[in-house]
Amino acid sequence: MQLPVVTDSPNPLSLSAASQAIVDAQTHQPRGRYAVVSLGCPKNLVDTEQMLGRLDADGYRMVDSVDGADFVVINTCGFIASARQESLEAIDEMLALKRDGRIRGVVVTGCLAERSRESLLDERPEIDALVGVFGRDEIVSVADRLFGGLEEQRTVFRPAPIRALADNMRAAVTPRHFAYLKISEGCDRLCTFCAIPKMRGKHASKPIEQVISEAKMLAASGVREMVVVAQDTTYFGKDLYGEPRLRQLLEELDQVEGIDWIRLMYFYPMYIDDALLTTIAQAKRIVPYIDMPLQHASNTMLRRMARRVDRPAIERIVGQIRETIPGVVLRTTMISGFPGETESEHRELVDFIDQQRFEHLGVFTYSVEPGTPAEKLPNRVPAKVVKRRHNELMAMQQKIAFQWTQSRVGTTVEVLLDNELDDQPGIWIGRSAAEAPDIDGLIYVNRQPGDELSAGKFVPCEIVAADGYDLIAVPVGPAR
Repeated sequence: MQLPVVTDSPNPLSLSAASQAIVDAQTHQPRGRYAVVSLGCPKNLVDTEQMLGRLDADGYRMVDSVDGADFVVINTCGFIASARQESLEAIDEMLALKRDGRIRGVVVTGCLAERSRESLLDERPEIDALVGVFGRDEIVSVADRLFGGLEEQRTVFRPAPIRALADNMRAAVTPRHFAYLKISEGCDRLCTFCAIPKMRGKHASKPIEQVISEAKMLAASGVREMVVVAQDTTYFGKDLYGEPRLRQLLEELDQVEGIDWIRLMYFYPMYIDDALLTTIAQAKRIVPYIDMPLQHASNTMLRRMARRVDRPAIERIVGQIRETIPGVVLRTTMISGFPGETESEHRELVDFIDQQRFEHLGVFTYSVEPGTPAEKLPNRVPAKVVKRRHNELMAMQQKIAFQWTQSRVGTTVEVLLDNELDDQPGIWIGRSAAEAPDIDGLIYVNRQPGDELSAGKFVPCEIVAADGYDLIAVPVGPAR
């Protein structure tokens, strides 16, 4: 079942025709109406979908306007300071609506709830319920208590499970043709800058057969692009099988009928070997795209971050990936201004980016994360210096990215269409295998007379121009 697309802001959402048909078919009134705000990463989005699926199955109805909702569910992000601020702003906006009598309740879930716990209630006592990351499957009970006027339990926090929770009751909020497949939860890495293990616990893999079952469920629902996500994808299976089993999982995922593209995200630069890369290179459905956050290139900084890899190892891995997977596109992220970063170490990172020529690269400016080892590190980098270094890195990457997009002009690629522009009929937004949803550039497809285009279709296109990070294309064959 397809539900509204969840945005990263508390704007009203529109109910899809499929959901409306199901609701209309019911012979009873919905138990309650709710709106949703989902913030943060794709892993968090999967949790949102699981909660929506449970609410839907129990008779609650999602509506297309906050004004028509009895309550709002806000699935928050607590990763970095800017994400926490965005979550708090969303909460405050919904609480203002509650004070005005426009909604009845506000339920706060996800990573910020898990990280802040009761202190969030102390600061914002008007919140009706807090649900931690691992309490998500109890969302119906939370809604029931809200509607029953029961206030004896306003928090639901559960310990991290030994096995990752199943995601088999999802109500999709992404467009029907793509979805995220979460293969594990939590993280065993102890990177000094990161609070994720405190929020999402230790690494816990799903059994391979469970992942395959969920993948088949997505395929049966019409998903054509499946994006594999986890906190640490290459570590998959270590807790269950005694060794990483990502290669074996990918071999089985590659056999799932109905899926055209499998995209791989969140590779930690360990446990990447020839066998894994050969599997990716030879697969029918796995696209030549790997997201591998590296964070830095200075050995000193990597040690301070507790990344457990050094620059020679990173360079060897990147070279191995490019050599084994023809035409591979690499995405990475870096951190600028980590405590103690010297100008020399910053220059090392600039030179590394210039040498490696990543197709996609993002830069985070370091923010102090309470409770992490880095919080206690000395020699904080002044904000003005951090900003300058961040801008220099992004300017370097922009030059690389623009050269890469320009080099693609004149080539023919298969484009997966996402949607038609509302204000420009005939102009479609799509992506090739080289662009992941929501984070990379776009391909604007100019429909030609006689073209039959629709969302979720693949169409061969010639790239006719580059526009910064984006591309402009025209169809050169029929859509499928």
